[in-house]
Amino acid sequence: MGIELHRKVSKLQGLSAVRAQYQPRVPPALKVTFAVRLARFWGIGEVDMCGSVKVSVGDASATAELSDRLAVSEAYPHTYGLPLVQLMSSGGPNATTAKHLPLRIGVAFCGRQSPGGHNVITGLFDALKSQNANSILIGFIGGTEGIFSQRTVELTNDMLKDFRNQGGYDLLGRTKDQIKSYQQIKDAKAACEALKLDVLVLIGGCGTNSDAAQLAEFFLESGCTTKVVGIPVTIDGDLKNQFVETNVGFDTTCKVYSQLISNICTDALSAEKYYYFIRLMGRQASHVSLECTLQSQSNMVLLGEEVANSKMTLFDVTMQICDAIQARGEQGKNYGVVLLPEGLIERIPEFRALLQEINTLRKQDEDIGVDNISSRLTLWAAALYDFLPIFIKKQLLLDRESDGSVQLSQIETEKLLAQLVDTEMIRRTKTGLYEGKKFNAICHFFGYQARGSLPSNFDCNYAYTLGQTAYYVAQAGLTGYMATVANLKQDVSEWRCGGAPLTAMMSVKRWLRGPGVSQTGKPAVHTTEVDLKGKPYGLLTQHASSWLMDDLYRNPGPIQYAGPGADLTTITLSIEDNDYIGEIQEFYAYLDKVKEIVKPGCAGEVLKAALSSMASVTDILTAMSAPSYRSLTPF
Repeated sequence: MGIELHRKVSKLQGLSAVRAQYQPRVPPALKVTFAVRLARFWGIGEVDMCGSVKVSVGDASATAELSDRLAVSEAYPHTYGLPLVQLMSSGGPNATTAKHLPLRIGVAFCGRQSPGGHNVITGLFDALKSQNANSILIGFIGGTEGIFSQRTVELTNDMLKDFRNQGGYDLLGRTKDQIKSYQQIKDAKAACEALKLDVLVLIGGCGTNSDAAQLAEFFLESGCTTKVVGIPVTIDGDLKNQFVETNVGFDTTCKVYSQLISNICTDALSAEKYYYFIRLMGRQASHVSLECTLQSQSNMVLLGEEVANSKMTLFDVTMQICDAIQARGEQGKNYGVVLLPEGLIERIPEFRALLQEINTLRKQDEDIGVDNISSRLTLWAAALYDFLPIFIKKQLLLDRESDGSVQLSQIETEKLLAQLVDTEMIRRTKTGLYEGKKFNAICHFFGYQARGSLPSNFDCNYAYTLGQTAYYVAQAGLTGYMATVANLKQDVSEWRCGGAPLTAMMSVKRWLRGPGVSQTGKPAVHTTEVDLKGKPYGLLTQHASSWLMDDLYRNPGPIQYAGPGADLTTITLSIEDNDYIGEIQEFYAYLDKVKEIVKPGCAGEVLKAALSSMASVTDILTAMSAPSYRSLTPF
């Protein structure tokens, strides 16, 4: 496989050509001389590097959960506890700085394609070349497989010009495979050493950034000098934590889907005879489904987190939809739009148990078929399996993903629910419980329609900024970091760039396996589910009843690249309070004020008041940090 197998064009056509000329906006700190530094409130000293980069070494970072810190620190002794990094301008427009030493940086797409991914590379390339024209950016062809086999191409400006602000990952291709074996880790090290890479940049989601952390730790332990930096890019939007407010591609994806959904809402309102069941991307989290519901104001959405939290059975889910259809039918409305994430089926308890049994049997016999599996299941699992329509039975037995999980994108949950609802509505009609028109369903799966879309202005700017940020983080000699941008809900001019240690984003999952028996997983950067106590979900619940009954459909239209709506962010991002870095700064400012007031020689009552207040604050924070309070561990 080589670069010739991917898009190689001399001139883009139509809107793609226009978008290629778009110049992404970047924060002010990226427009002038850089100072990479741990913000003032963490620093105790500064080290001058190349006359332009200053790095302050300060307080160590930690995982959010106290109960995870020991496990993560033991698994990552070389990279745990690294400090946060913030990029800031080192001077005014007349400041002079020395050029950086040349670097050799390797980059790979390691997750599923996401709009804006190409801009990560162009941002990285532009920063690299602007600081030293002799620096080299090497692309790995085919993601992690390209790393292991050392299939590479040196990226040039001429090669990149047709990929600026474009969708897809066709510049280099990608892989969905994670780094699993020790041999693969050694192969990655061998590739970095053979290519004499100073830095390896991995672009992807939670799995990819967990791999980046693993490589950074192994490289340090084994004496490999290559630094590793991760970039948060995934359309599912599930790589969220204190340091990552959203992911590259989520904005574009939700806007593309919302336009399609809203068009269907208008069609449903016009024809007045169809119920549309639309399945969206979102394997482990329902962020896409939630955002698309907020944007389109469709009649109903089934979030996986809601189903799991309420322990809803397949029967419960079916009855909930049927009750909604009946209520609308009583108002003469025999149409509507229902959204659901692709991971919904795994969140239904009895289905989850069935899938676990099937996975176990498949490990024992990969050729197990539809006709001979039922007898090998437990009674409860067999009863559910036998109840399912044949098309679902076949889909449950399809080849597994590279990580051994079910191909949820191939399981037509929307058709299953539509069929079950149809059966129940027929029963209600026959028994006189329902007197409305016959239920008619049309099903859609919006999975791949958005992954190759031209990215929105937000994703163009965000991805390009992350690419440039990754360069400066790497130039500072940092490894085991993710490039980050904070304050994203504000204008680009107010964004704050930096880097956060990957280990600070890690957690450890624990499962109960019986009385007194638990299983602990490996530390990793895990997906973050929809927060059922968060503001976006609160906005949904506030309007759910009116959206269900009153047809308050909203059509945002296609993505805008110019005009008043061009720079709008997702509703989720706009209403969340995620300025973690800003709040940390404010906190340290308060500490500075306390230190200024409570100095040796201050009045005794001032000292006593400070001690009393600090004791109370410490007790409160200790209690709030306890796992029993946060209830985040999945027991």
